[in-house]
Amino acid sequence: MAPERPDRPWVPATTETGEIIAGEHQASPADEGYVLPANPALGRVPMPPSVDTARRYSLAELIDLAESSKPATRIAWNDARRAALTAGIAESAFLPNITASAIGGYQGSNGHETALGTGFSSNPSLDGTVSAVSLQWLLFDFGERAAVVDAAKQGSVISNIAFTAAHQQLIYSVSLAFYNHAAAEARLATATQSLRNAHDVQAAAEDRYKHGIGTVTEVAQARQGTAQANLAVVQATGGAEDSYQALITAMGISPLTKIKIAGVSGRKLSPSMAAPVESVISEAIARRPDVQSAYAAQKAGLANVRAAQAAFMPKFFLSATGTYTSGNLDVTSLPSAGEQPPTVDINGSRLGGSIFAGASIPLYDGGTRDAQLARARAEADSADARLTQVQEEAVRQIVVADNALHTSLSTYSASQTLEAAAQTTFNSALAAYRNGVSSITDLTLAETQLLQAKDGATDAYSTALSAAATLALSTGSLGAAPE
Repeated sequence: MAPERPDRPWVPATTETGEIIAGEHQASPADEGYVLPANPALGRVPMPPSVDTARRYSLAELIDLAESSKPATRIAWNDARRAALTAGIAESAFLPNITASAIGGYQGSNGHETALGTGFSSNPSLDGTVSAVSLQWLLFDFGERAAVVDAAKQGSVISNIAFTAAHQQLIYSVSLAFYNHAAAEARLATATQSLRNAHDVQAAAEDRYKHGIGTVTEVAQARQGTAQANLAVVQATGGAEDSYQALITAMGISPLTKIKIAGVSGRKLSPSMAAPVESVISEAIARRPDVQSAYAAQKAGLANVRAAQAAFMPKFFLSATGTYTSGNLDVTSLPSAGEQPPTVDINGSRLGGSIFAGASIPLYDGGTRDAQLARARAEADSADARLTQVQEEAVRQIVVADNALHTSLSTYSASQTLEAAAQTTFNSALAAYRNGVSSITDLTLAETQLLQAKDGATDAYSTALSAAATLALSTGSLGAAPE
């Protein structure tokens, strides 16, 4: 079934529809190269979600759409459900195991015996049925099952925390993509305005040249500026389209979805938005999913140690069997199919029953339990160290995110001042050029600086919003419903 040679293509056997047939020998090598056959069943494009094409979706609405569409949240949900079922399976060890079985049988023999010169031949046959109900119940095990259940429940807590963390990560990814898209749209708007400014500069240069004031060089420089501004618009358009696809990807919906995105330009930012980091660290550490998950893992490790210690103690059990035999079967035990131990002493047509209570004491197992206890203690110690490590890393991430937020807010405030100054400089340079008291070089420089200042303010605004989202994620508070 494997490829014949390391340097020749694998050509799988396929059905008429193109599906690869598992377990079949490969087909004769052809000239297709290293290309798999197309399976039409896999070529179905996911259907876009139902959206209102006339509506502009806010960030909260996009997050809601992503949470109901992206497979990651469903996978995390199923992981949490499996962990909960594992805990339920562990709890079932406290209940008795009851098994019912029924068999029918036939016995036959053929023999010849000789006694005192006389021969006897016999070929008797027997048949009948046996019905049985068996019960096994572990009554007391010095807390081993309880410790196993506790560890399984902590595993369920860890999976539920991971479910919450998956949603927080999804919210964070969509938020960053949303802010990046908003910045790309703003850069496109700036580039478009810059193109209009370039047309104004070109018109002024051509008008000066028409009236014999300007030169051919000035007109050429103005037209070059217009061409550069037009190129910037093309590039900004591509950037906006790429950011839209990145947002759709972060949401986990079909890339064919056409949806209108609301802007964020009306949101005010101020350095006062960021609270002192010292006031949030303690609460943030207590709320972060990774810290709580490490804490649950620590408790699970301690429970595993208790379970390993209890394995050295005796176990008290109860066992009972009830049987009914009809016919003439002559058997001493009921065969088992793996669900129950053999039921013994079954003969003739009768009712039977037995009840046993006892204790089993482990005496020697070659050091298996000692090794399991040592391993459980090592894992518990690692879980304790991992909790400390996660807490320290959480503090570091919070401090870094807080510093990034303060820096980005200050940068945005400075960029607004720069943008206003650049706009004033450009307006003055354009008026002066039209009146013949400024050069085309000064005007072109002012135009370039204005574009850079506007893009800088846009990037600073997007960075500040992204930094706020990063700080919310690092403090474990990302995911609260908006007011």
